[in-house]
Amino acid sequence: MDRFDQLQQLLTEAGLDVCVNEPMSRHTSFRIGGPVRLLATPHSKEQLVSALKSAHALGISPVPLGNGTNLLCSDEPMERFVLRTLNGLDTLELLEGNRIHCGAGVLLSKLASFAQAHGLAGLEFASGIPGTLGGGTVMNAGAYNGELKDVLVETRFVTLDGESGVLRGAEQGLSYRTSAFVAGDKIITDGILQLTPGDRAAIKAKMAELNQRRRDKQPLEFPSAGSTFKRPEVGFAAALIDQCGLKGLTVGGAQVSPKHAGFVINVGGATCADVLALTEQIHKTVLEKTGISLELEIKRLS
Repeated sequence: MDRFDQLQQLLTEAGLDVCVNEPMSRHTSFRIGGPVRLLATPHSKEQLVSALKSAHALGISPVPLGNGTNLLCSDEPMERFVLRTLNGLDTLELLEGNRIHCGAGVLLSKLASFAQAHGLAGLEFASGIPGTLGGGTVMNAGAYNGELKDVLVETRFVTLDGESGVLRGAEQGLSYRTSAFVAGDKIITDGILQLTPGDRAAIKAKMAELNQRRRDKQPLEFPSAGSTFKRPEVGFAAALIDQCGLKGLTVGGAQVSPKHAGFVINVGGATCADVLALTEQIHKTVLEKTGISLELEIKRLS
C-alpha cells in the first residue's frame, strides 16, 4: 500500500466522497484532462481539515478545485490529490447588515441569484461567471467593471497542515487576477460579502442585460476556460490576437474562437497538447507583430 492508497483509506473513513484515477476531463470546463490518482469532495470544514491533515502527514500536496473553469490539465495520468469544493462547501446564508456568508463551493451564479432574491446589489457582474466563490477569490474574478474585490470583505481558509485562518479587507491581496491565495498554501473554506440594498427587479434586469451581452459576444456553445490570456499593460489580448489575423487558427481540436479571439475553444477532441501548441503560436505571433508578450490566464495542472 503506497501513500496514496493510505490517503484514500483515511479520506473514506473521514466520510469524504473519493474517486480513484478520476479523469479531469469530467471536472473542467475545457473538457480536457487525464486521470488524477485521487479526487475527493469534503462536505464540511471538519472533513476538509481532516483531509488536509492526513495528506500533510503523508507528504502529499493537495490541489484545490472549484468548478474547474480556469484550468488546463495534462493529457497524461497525474499522481495528484485533488480536493474539490463544488457541491461540498455550500453554505449560503443572509447575515445582518446586508452581508452574505458563502461557502467556497457555491457557484458565483447561484450567489448572485441569492443576493438578487434578497434585494442586495453588487454581484450583478458575477451572475454569468461559471466559477465558485473559492476559485473566484483566488483569481479575483471579475467582469463588466465589477470584481470580487469590490464586495468580498473576509475570506476564511485552512492551511495545508489543517490550521484555520482568516484574511480581511486589503489582507486578501485582491487585484487583477491575483490574491493572497494564488500560492495554493491556503485552501479557502468560505467568505463574507458586503452588499448594498437595491430594487430586486432592477438587479434582475441588470443581470439579464450582462448575461445577454455575454451570450452575444462569447463562444459559450463550446468548451473553454474563459479568457485565455491576461489583459496586457497596453491594449487587450483579444484585440491584439484579432489584429494579428489569428481568429479561427486551429491546432488539432483547439481553435481561436472566430466569435471572440480572447477564447481558445475545444471544437471537439482537443487535448492539452493541442491547446499548449496553439497558445504558443498565439504568443509568438503577437510578440513578433506587436512587441507585446501575452501571459496565460489559464492555470495548468500536470
